[in-house]
Amino acid sequence: MKNIWKIFTRRPSRMVGVVLLLFFIVLAIFGPIMYPHPAVPNPNQIYAPPSWAHFLGTDYAGRDIWEQIVQGAQNVLYVAFLGALFTIIIGTVVGLAAGYLGPVVDNILMRITDMFLTIPSIALTIILAVTIGLSNNIVMAGILSFASWGGLARAIRSMVLSIKSRSFIEVSLGLGIPRWRVLFRDVLPNLMPYIVVHLMLALTSTVYGEVGLFFLGVVPFNAANWGVMLNYATGGSGAMYSTQSLMFLISPILAIVLLQTGIVLTSDAVNAIVDPRLREAK
Repeated sequence: MKNIWKIFTRRPSRMVGVVLLLFFIVLAIFGPIMYPHPAVPNPNQIYAPPSWAHFLGTDYAGRDIWEQIVQGAQNVLYVAFLGALFTIIIGTVVGLAAGYLGPVVDNILMRITDMFLTIPSIALTIILAVTIGLSNNIVMAGILSFASWGGLARAIRSMVLSIKSRSFIEVSLGLGIPRWRVLFRDVLPNLMPYIVVHLMLALTSTVYGEVGLFFLGVVPFNAANWGVMLNYATGGSGAMYSTQSLMFLISPILAIVLLQTGIVLTSDAVNAIVDPRLREAK
């Protein structure tokens, strides 16, 4: 614990990142309790300025912007964490198999991985979303991860090939220890620091992917989401053309930026915790 505290105090930005990420996690957990119902339109409060009654003001329909930010946090974070987890699972399994099971499996899996890497992820995501249909958050998380696992798989495969050539792996196999046991006992633990850090970074791409789908209108607007707010703010509401509606445009952008900042700074702290070489870095 003392070493972990030293990691945070050495770079205060890491503590800032953890605080920001925890803030949005708390919003996601307690948001439905704070605001169990969708924000209510009020024609008499259209584009009201920030006040004690409306912390961030109101939108084009007189709905409280802060309520929408809080309600959208759960949707954004749930899909982000689930999508990042799916990405890690797919990329790690493919990378391990390619690097550990021999040249035939390696060649097949890497050609499939190359195919996914050559297709623009946003295009693949939109095609899958339109074809399959985004019926719930789990399906959305699966689609987002399906388009983003390739880079991780290639990195894991390269690391596995490097670890396989080390003497302690050769000794273990020479002693007759089963290959599957060597994989889980000796190979996978050496990959965990990279996997944990990549999990944090995968959150950022998943957040952008999810919000982007809502912003582009690929997903039916049946859920509170910051992407929905951005779509309305830059679309038919006319929020971009009036100074009165500035908070409606800025609020979801600011929420996304702060969340992503929290994730990136927290990943820096996690990287320092899991990698001993970085613990003493200034």
